[in-house]
Amino acid sequence: MATFVKASTYCGILRSIPKKYIGFNTATIVTRHESSVTQNDDHYDIIIAGGGMVGTTLACLIANNRILEHKSILLLEGGAKHEYKPQEQYSNRVVALNQQSRILLSSIGAWQHIQSIRYSAVRKMQVWDACSNAVIEFNEDQLSEEIAYIVENNLLLHAVNEQLRDKEVVSILYNSNVENIKLPKILGEDVTVQLQNGKEYKTELLIGADGTNSLVRQSMDVQYVSWNYDQLGVVATLQLSEPTENIVAWQRFLPTGPIALLPLTDSLSSLVWSVPTYEGRRLLKVSDEEFVDNVNNALWKIYAKDDVVKSGMQLFEQLLDSLSIKRSVARQLPPSISAIVEGSRAAFPLKFGHSVSYVASGTVLVGDAAHRVHPLAGQGVNLGFGDIAVLVKLLAEAVINGALLSDMMYLRKYETLRQQYNVPTMFAIDLLNRLYKSTALPIVLVRSVGLQLTNAIPILKRSLIKYSSGTSKDQ
Repeated sequence: MATFVKASTYCGILRSIPKKYIGFNTATIVTRHESSVTQNDDHYDIIIAGGGMVGTTLACLIANNRILEHKSILLLEGGAKHEYKPQEQYSNRVVALNQQSRILLSSIGAWQHIQSIRYSAVRKMQVWDACSNAVIEFNEDQLSEEIAYIVENNLLLHAVNEQLRDKEVVSILYNSNVENIKLPKILGEDVTVQLQNGKEYKTELLIGADGTNSLVRQSMDVQYVSWNYDQLGVVATLQLSEPTENIVAWQRFLPTGPIALLPLTDSLSSLVWSVPTYEGRRLLKVSDEEFVDNVNNALWKIYAKDDVVKSGMQLFEQLLDSLSIKRSVARQLPPSISAIVEGSRAAFPLKFGHSVSYVASGTVLVGDAAHRVHPLAGQGVNLGFGDIAVLVKLLAEAVINGALLSDMMYLRKYETLRQQYNVPTMFAIDLLNRLYKSTALPIVLVRSVGLQLTNAIPILKRSLIKYSSGTSKDQ
């Protein structure tokens, strides 16, 4: 049964009652977001469908905004409330946050909770092609700078929820499965959201943060471009053969898909391995010992190099020498794996998806509800955080100018700004995945030369890091 309490509804009542008649502390009511008390007010300024990382962070971001802080918000979470309990074993689901995402989390106070528990900083990245000797290293000369932050999904969600505890304007409704959505036909009308239990809520603006199978998106009746990669993303927590200064994110492009190791501790790394569906199913069934052997083989196996590719690479390196362009340093060797943490193996299907439109009357999409990308670049949640940062800024701008939250001029501006950033990023990631799955000699040669050229031009590499960090002006 869905339960919640809107704290702000009771604050005014409690303030009007003399304290001698109140047998409990008012603050305990303000900080509670779930209760058996029935909600009387069924209208909210904003309803957010989806209480995942992006949706919950969005609720906190709106409540933290000085222009929007008095707007009432209802956050609908389809599942039960999960209490976070720090454990020694790491979760197998992690995100690689870029600089802009970390700044956003810091702005709402959530990063301090992550810092106080655990995270891992990536100070260097090495990407290499299994079919050639081409390699690119990022940040090799500036190891003091952090280019990404590895954080467990459940810890990130816990950190944001901690900040939501004292947000009076935010009500969280758990076990709230949406049954039907009725969009307004006339400007200024409310959106109606009906839950499976028959309860209805009305709002000026409905924000869909309800994931790849978004009911909000379906209610908008917009075109959704999607395809299946016929791959599984195999994840696990791996034990390194020996402790090391684990600050490097490793990624190797194999003909079957990329394999990546993300640092967790001096002796643990998180695996994200994209493989064909049939291979992923096999990897889930084999013994731990065989799984570790397969991972090490994927990281270390030497593939036969075609003579055409080798000759082409040699000519290119000679050209770099003749132009006095510094050639890349010798490739570092990745760590070897000794064991897999028990119970950490899992897999999820990999797909591409993009909503042609992010907005409709009284409705807007963010995060995975609007777009889904291949995990090879670790940009999924970062794109979602980029969405909500831009959306909140424009909603505040609308309020300042006396416009409705659902004013299509501002929602269309959000759509334009985010699609200008998201679409090129998504298709570039998709192209990389397709490019590196090919073993055709011309393609192998072209991509290898391109990788080496990028590695040889520092300003180009810095631009790539800036873009992927979300600090580019295009963001």
